[in-house]
Amino acid sequence: MRFHLKKTIQVVVVIGCVLVYINVYLSTKSFWTLNWTSEPNQRAPRKNDVPSTTRESLHPEVYPNTEHYTDDRIVSQLNFVPPSLSRQLQSGASSVKLRKILLYNGIGGWDIKRGQETFLDQKCKVPYCEITESKSDMQDAHVVLFQGPPRAGGNKPPHQNWLVFLLESPYHTPGLGSANGLVNWTASYRHDSTIVAPYEKFVAYNTSRLTQPQQKNYAAGKTKMVAWFVSNCGARNGRRQYADELAKYIQVDIYGGCGPLQCPRHESNKCFDMLNNDYKFYLSFENSNCRDYITEKFFINGLKHDVIPIVMGAAPEDYVRAAPPHSFIHVDEFESPKHLADYLHLLDKDDKLYNEYFQWKGTGDIINTFFWCRVCALAHDDDRGQSWYNDVEAWWRNSEVCIGTDNWRNRTKPNQLIADMPIVIPRK
Repeated sequence: MRFHLKKTIQVVVVIGCVLVYINVYLSTKSFWTLNWTSEPNQRAPRKNDVPSTTRESLHPEVYPNTEHYTDDRIVSQLNFVPPSLSRQLQSGASSVKLRKILLYNGIGGWDIKRGQETFLDQKCKVPYCEITESKSDMQDAHVVLFQGPPRAGGNKPPHQNWLVFLLESPYHTPGLGSANGLVNWTASYRHDSTIVAPYEKFVAYNTSRLTQPQQKNYAAGKTKMVAWFVSNCGARNGRRQYADELAKYIQVDIYGGCGPLQCPRHESNKCFDMLNNDYKFYLSFENSNCRDYITEKFFINGLKHDVIPIVMGAAPEDYVRAAPPHSFIHVDEFESPKHLADYLHLLDKDDKLYNEYFQWKGTGDIINTFFWCRVCALAHDDDRGQSWYNDVEAWWRNSEVCIGTDNWRNRTKPNQLIADMPIVIPRK
C-alpha cells in the first residue's frame, strides 16, 4: 500500500476544520438546546436537566428594563455569573462564602431543602447559597423572600435584598403599600419582575423547526365541542358570563362547581382522558385579565392534552410569547362569543384546519426555569447598585396591568413596559 502524503494532509485539514466548526457551533448554541434533540423518539428535556454552557449570556440584560419587556431574561439569569464573583474565583480563593436566602414565611410548599443542597442538586452555575427559614438569620441573610407584603420589623441591613414573591393576579393579592421603599426585588409571572417566575415555560427543542407533520388526526372520534373544568364562578373578568353566552351558539359542557356536570378532582386522570377522547376544545379561562397572567389552566389543562385551548386572561401577545405557534385561540380575536362559536363550527367541519393547531406537538416541552439558581446568582452581584421600588403597590396594581371585564383590543400600547422601573442606587 502506497503512502500519499498530499492526500493525508488534505484529510487532516478537513477533519480539523470540521472539529473547529463543531466546537464553534456548540459554543454558540442556546442554553436550552445543548443537551436536547429535536429528532423523534429521543428523550425530551427532563425537569432536573441543567445543560452546561460556556457562554456567559444569550442576552446582555439580566435585570428588567424598558426596552426588553418581551424577554423574560430567564436564560440570561441562568447563565449569569456576576463579575464580582468571577474575580473572586479567578483570584484563586479557596472557598466562596455562602449567601443566605431566608424564606420569611417558611419553607413549606416550596419542595426544596435547607442549606446548600438545592443549589448543588440543580447544578446551578452559581451554587454558593444556602436556604434557611430561621428568623434568627434575619440580619445575616443577603436575600429575604416574602410571600406577599413584607411583615418584618427591625432595621434592615444595607446589604440585604427584600424579595416579594407574587403568584396570583393583583385582584387576589393583598396591598403592598406598606412595603414602599423596602422591596428591592420582585418575583412573579410578569416580565417586568426582577426574577420572572412563570407558572410554566414552553421551550422549543430547535427554534428553526417550530412545527412538524403529525401522523395523528386529532379530530378523529370526537363527538363533543367545548369542555370547561371550573369551580370559581365569580371571577372578576366575567368568564362565566362569556361561557354562558358562548353556550347559546355551540355545545359547552361545564364540569365542577359552576356547572351541571361532575368529574371529581381525585379522578383527574379519568377527566383528562375524557377530554382527550371526546372534546375538540377546552376553555382555558383565567380568573383575571392581567398582563402575563397565564397559569396551568393553559399549559397543563390545555396544551398537555389533545384539545385546542380557547384562552381568556393575559393579552394576546403574551400568549404568543409564551405558547407554541398556532396552538390556541384567544377570545379577543373575535367581536363576540357568537363570532367565536362560528369559527369553532368551521374548525369542527374541517379536520385539516383543526389539525393545524397541533403541528407544534413534539417540537418542544415545558421545562424547569430553576428559580433558586437565578436568585442565588443575583444575590452575588456586588457590582450592581442596590435597587428598590419607591411605590411597589403602583408597580403591581397600576391601571395598565389588569383590565377587569374589558378586552385587550382597547389597549393602545400593549407591548409597552407596564410600570416604572425600580430606583437603582450605584454602589460607591
